[in-house]
Amino acid sequence: MDARSHVRDNWCAVPTIHLKPGHVQPVWAGHPWVYAQAVDRVEGGATAGDEVRVVDPRGNLLGRGFYSPNSAIVTRILSRDDKTRLDGRFFHERIGRADAWRKQCDLPSPETNGYRLVNAEGDELPGVIVDRFGDALSIQFTTFGMKVRESLVLQALLDVVKPKTIVDRTTAGAAKSEGFDVAPNDGSAVLLGDEATELVFLERRLRYAIPLELGQKTGFYFDQRGLRARVETLAKGKRVLDAYSFVGPFALAAARGGATEVIACDESALALEVAAQCARLNGLENKTKFERADARTVLADAKGTFDLVLLDPPRLASNRSGRENALAQYGKIAELGCRATKTGGFVVLSSCSAAVDMNALARALATGALRANRTAIIVERHVQGPDHPVLAAHAEGLYLKSIVARVETRA
Repeated sequence: MDARSHVRDNWCAVPTIHLKPGHVQPVWAGHPWVYAQAVDRVEGGATAGDEVRVVDPRGNLLGRGFYSPNSAIVTRILSRDDKTRLDGRFFHERIGRADAWRKQCDLPSPETNGYRLVNAEGDELPGVIVDRFGDALSIQFTTFGMKVRESLVLQALLDVVKPKTIVDRTTAGAAKSEGFDVAPNDGSAVLLGDEATELVFLERRLRYAIPLELGQKTGFYFDQRGLRARVETLAKGKRVLDAYSFVGPFALAAARGGATEVIACDESALALEVAAQCARLNGLENKTKFERADARTVLADAKGTFDLVLLDPPRLASNRSGRENALAQYGKIAELGCRATKTGGFVVLSSCSAAVDMNALARALATGALRANRTAIIVERHVQGPDHPVLAAHAEGLYLKSIVARVETRA
């Protein structure tokens, strides 16, 4: 696909999306998504990936973005004016700004060179996610418009960050929903630079090596870095269960923090193999035990024997329609977690489902604790780190919520 065919020289020639009355306020206030149900009509013969203007019923400009006619979100706003050209200079400026913010957050540093570099809407580049793994970048394209401008995005990344390797981790699901092709191996295609087989990086002086064949997002969950640091301090002298370990970053943090024992479980044999290797890289193999098992089974068998239980399941609600079912599942997970925890111990419950807010997660925890005949007392709340910025008008961008609670026997 050639990005040049989707770039217009004169904004007057750009197709226009007219919104229905009653659907203007969120976009006017800064929300970057234009939903299909909000569209009254499209003028100008727009096709997938085209730049489009979005206007209110009176014709006032609300913003410009790229057209995704097959998506529930037909446009994600990139610019709020008619002057900014969505060209190579635009991508260079936005990526440069994103990089500058990470530097203000002391990223990269001698202790941490793995982090989120571009956070889509949060960096005003919806449709692109970029994570940095040392000298390599892992990228996901999530909209047709960004995919056809891949060459512009990659050139900007090369100019600003100067990576040795750029790896495409776009999922087949995302590509199919937007109507473009993805690498036959569902991501992991090396777009630029040296052929890579793994992503090697540091997080808080812990060393990780993640093989490209491990197909989870861009390869690692950097959004929980702050909570992992907190878990490290909480773990001293405690018996810890990491119930959804993936490649073990929480388990390694707890082990380094002085836990007496750390048991980590996951259903993926490959994830556990990588976790065990990462434990060896950091000299923590004798302090951690990795088990291939269903988290709920392990939790049910624990029977109040752990001082600290970590519950960070995969996303349970992909949209609002799945919210109630997700909350029921969080409640059950919380019940099992509270039952697995000693009186006076701690449960850490996380949700990466944007449709589940902090208050709803707290209610699920309370309900689960009640069924376990426990009382959960919230002592801390955590969200994603500063390398995952969120537009104030985009509540969906604050997708990660975590609660640290002390568990007591119910009076």
